[in-house]
Amino acid sequence: MYLKTLHLRHFRNYLDQQVGFDAAKIILVGDNAQGKSNLLEAVELLSTLRSHRTSRDRDLIWHSQDKGSQSASGQITGSLERQTGSVDLKLLLRSNGRRTVALNDESLRRQMDFLGVLNVVQFSSLDLELVRGSPERRRTMLDTLLTQLEPVYAHFLAQYNQVLRQRNKLLKKMLSEPDLTQSDELAVWDAQLATIGSRLMRRRARVIERLAPIAVAWHDSISGSQEVLEVQYAPNVPWPGDSRSPPAEVQQAFLEKIQQRAMAEKYQGTSLVGPHRDEVELTIDDTPARQYGSQGQQRTLVLALKLAELKLISEVVGESPLLLLDDVLAELDLNRQNQLLEAIGDRFQTLIATTHLGAFDAAWLQNCQILLVQAGQIQPLMSV
Repeated sequence: MYLKTLHLRHFRNYLDQQVGFDAAKIILVGDNAQGKSNLLEAVELLSTLRSHRTSRDRDLIWHSQDKGSQSASGQITGSLERQTGSVDLKLLLRSNGRRTVALNDESLRRQMDFLGVLNVVQFSSLDLELVRGSPERRRTMLDTLLTQLEPVYAHFLAQYNQVLRQRNKLLKKMLSEPDLTQSDELAVWDAQLATIGSRLMRRRARVIERLAPIAVAWHDSISGSQEVLEVQYAPNVPWPGDSRSPPAEVQQAFLEKIQQRAMAEKYQGTSLVGPHRDEVELTIDDTPARQYGSQGQQRTLVLALKLAELKLISEVVGESPLLLLDDVLAELDLNRQNQLLEAIGDRFQTLIATTHLGAFDAAWLQNCQILLVQAGQIQPLMSV
């Protein structure tokens, strides 16, 4: 797939900016805080309808507007070329959080139908914390990947989070009012949490089964076969089987663990069981990478994971996704930079944000479109 144009109106620091992409490799160069990351964020939103930088739409709308106004809005449109033909994507953001999405100028009733059209893999300097960071970071990685591979997953995730909020609300109420007996209502939320949660867990297990061997192969290549990587899904609710286990079997294991943790949940007033507490275990030579991996080992691991995402999406979707590199090359040493740039080749359309061009080989730059980003304005420096 190939992104041909992007048009930003009242988005972040872009008042009204249209840009055309005429190369497989596009470099966005400019000082910090000029809008490079904002442009990549816009592409990410067209792909996943999520931003890794904020969860509030009012933060995405042009800063000179009154963000408190119900009428403040921003818009992202893009023209995409796929093997099946051209697709126009449009996302309208409003400060009140009500979004509108459209494909080929046809408004969609369900946002889920917008997902999976544009596939991207984002790799930013923040991802280098993927190893050392909290389990939530690794769960977010899985959720973002699954949303692209299986758009219905986003629907299940939203359902799960809604049930989780309602169940936590009830648990907090029961904590504040000890004499309150609402076991029947809690049992209803238990059943819903187990039903929807098992859908998430089985899909997470399935995607890790496919992603892990690809990441291990990349890690082996980058590290020169000197270290052995393991990537394992560690569900908060283990069940006797794998991703192909019957849903009823996973749900039963879920409900049994809820019963085991019932007293602890009662005293803490929150849900302690479910995929919102899952972990992805990353080990190097049988040692937890989060605790003991060196900075170099951790960066090799993250690079291997990102390259694995690219390959897996390509295999499942049948087309190469876009790769978004947000100021990450400066964080990698020369060897890892070369590994990444060699892996990219011309197989993926790649948008790279950087503050300088010194990290790139002159011959590599000859095949790039280079765009200068200054204060929300974009102008060409070089075009192939």
